[in-house]
Amino acid sequence: MSYENAVEAAEFIRSKYAHEIKTAVVLGSGLGAFAEEIKNPVKISYEEIPHFAHSTVDGHAGQLVLGEFEGKHIAVQQGRFHFYEGHEMEQVMFPVRTFGVMGVENLILTNAAGSLNVEMRPGTLMLITDHLNMIGVNPLRGKNDTRFGPRFPDMTEVYDRELQQIANESAKAIAEEKSLDDFLHRGVYCALSGPTYETPSEVRLYRTFGADAVGMSTVPEAIAARHQGMKVLGISCITNFAAGMTEGEIDHDHVMETGAGVAEIFKELLRRVIQQISH
Repeated sequence: MSYENAVEAAEFIRSKYAHEIKTAVVLGSGLGAFAEEIKNPVKISYEEIPHFAHSTVDGHAGQLVLGEFEGKHIAVQQGRFHFYEGHEMEQVMFPVRTFGVMGVENLILTNAAGSLNVEMRPGTLMLITDHLNMIGVNPLRGKNDTRFGPRFPDMTEVYDRELQQIANESAKAIAEEKSLDDFLHRGVYCALSGPTYETPSEVRLYRTFGADAVGMSTVPEAIAARHQGMKVLGISCITNFAAGMTEGEIDHDHVMETGAGVAEIFKELLRRVIQQISH
């Protein structure tokens, strides 16, 4: 997708919602309920937005929600595009390209992920500190348009340290107020192409590489956002242990159920984070 395509999409969105937006959120599987917290929402189906693909996965509503949250104007991508759906990488990262053209400075990426760490149990959250791109392709492959960013962007700090600190402090405050155990872990997210879940042998391999959780999204968007100079915060909802770590099979319905179960604490964490980073 060209820069001109992103401009066209951005202008269309601005025609529906004229307020300046500095923070955007991408919601993963089972986490779409957060969008219902937006006040005075303007909902735009992906089918209406120029050059946007269509979401085909259960649990992804397939719409952009714009409105007010904690007194700030934000954009919420309720459902994302995945490489495994057959989309090209340009389509997967196109919403992020559009956000950048719109002037978004802070991007919060969320997902459902499988745990590779026995101490990180389903129903908890993981703050992404770094990632492994095991999808097999880099989303920036091809001709570079310097209006998006440099040819060789640095990936030393994809996930912004300041935003991580805000999330950590917010989670600690929530745990203390609600008398909860620590629910926000820190770890490395490993992105795979999907759509199959991993084999036990693959899980052992990724653990030796230093991964703490596996999933099928987020990394292409994070790379695109970093390329465009945005600050990125990544949060995984741990929905299951990866293959071979427990008895039984992994299925998408269980992923959705676990996401719904952690929805309240997830929404509270996002509320506090957005409240602080929007200033």
